[in-house]
Amino acid sequence: MENLYSALNVQIANWSVLYTKLHRYHWFVKGPLFFTLHEKFEELYNESATVVDEVAERLLASGGTPVATMKEYLSIATIQESNGETNADEMVSSLVADYKQLKAELKELAELADQHDHDVINDLAVGLLVKLEGHIWMLNAYLGK
Repeated sequence: MENLYSALNVQIANWSVLYTKLHRYHWFVKGPLFFTLHEKFEELYNESATVVDEVAERLLASGGTPVATMKEYLSIATIQESNGETNADEMVSSLVADYKQLKAELKELAELADQHDHDVINDLAVGLLVKLEGHIWMLNAYLGK
């Protein structure tokens, strides 16, 4: 079960880093689509906060211990902090890359949960995959892809 707990902790760390990155984007986005992206980034950082809470509570309910400090998040996250993007398209492109990374790791988490016969964690991972596929599609559409 330790590898399952570790995978859940990576999700907590990644969504926490994403939460901070999305706040930065929300505050610093500029340009003709400011209002649209400002609102979208807020929606996404609120979602990130909810995901962190859901995954941490699922980990606790399963007998694990969630990471809960910035130092821990940054030490295990596979999502990188913002590199100072100021261009709206760069922000959105960075999010697409992050969401694709999360998607790949959530697929692995779902498989790991199956190996441990943990249907609830599998369901959590699959539910997040559905959200991410929608985000990737919409953000790519914004980018004209």
